[in-house]
Amino acid sequence: MDNRRLAVLGNPVAHSRSPEIHRDFARQTGVDLDYEKILVPDGRFHDVAMDFLGAGGVGFNITLPCKGEAFDMAEHRSVSANRSRAVNTIAAEASGRIYGDNTDGAGLVQDLTHNLGWKIADQRVLVLGAGGAVRGVLWDLLQAAPCYIHLHNRTSAKAIQVAAQMADGRITAVEMSDLEQGYDLIINGTSAGLSGNVPELPENILGHHSHCYDMVYGAGATAFNEWCLSTSRCEVADGLGMLVEQAALSFRLWFSEAVQTRELIMSLRKTT
Repeated sequence: MDNRRLAVLGNPVAHSRSPEIHRDFARQTGVDLDYEKILVPDGRFHDVAMDFLGAGGVGFNITLPCKGEAFDMAEHRSVSANRSRAVNTIAAEASGRIYGDNTDGAGLVQDLTHNLGWKIADQRVLVLGAGGAVRGVLWDLLQAAPCYIHLHNRTSAKAIQVAAQMADGRITAVEMSDLEQGYDLIINGTSAGLSGNVPELPENILGHHSHCYDMVYGAGATAFNEWCLSTSRCEVADGLGMLVEQAALSFRLWFSEAVQTRELIMSLRKTT
């Protein structure tokens, strides 16, 4: 690729840490790139995206609420993108075709298993939420071979729909009354975390052996992780590592370059 112009598209987008993450990757690999933030007005994603690619962009990341529109514009897609019906990474191929991938799920799995050293295989997993963030990671979680995944959402019908879309017998939508005791791994993907709230949950879903992961992140412990720690002596983590790992996979898609992530995660933690 001669032109190394990249971006993150979304609304809002001012908060995105993608530019500094990809600048670090560029420093590691010697890639010369220009990475910017582009605010997408309502209903204008396709126009903004095509204008960016037409002006020489080689690819871009997509944040909320545009991942579904990115899925629609991609001319061919990865299996993960097709199963989640969401795209967070676009690459303009030499042939002119637009390729869409979803690196969110693989980034989550990498953070859980590699950075944190937690198990997914053969574990009893509870996933909270049924919105876009959760749909984007379920397929890759299933590929990591859990014993099963229980999907719980405030609106049961939405959880049932998402579980059915996965078409895998290991994932089941469950009501509050069907939640089990002491899950091995609990992943919070609800929008409640963005406003500092905690989903209404029974305390017995937690055990001392449980590992609890909040897909959002902040300067301190998230509200969900604080609740977990106050309820049980479990291990907790937030989504900063997932953010970096999904970005690393995007970078590899664009430039065929693997990058180191651990030091960057620690550095970002200090400035979050």
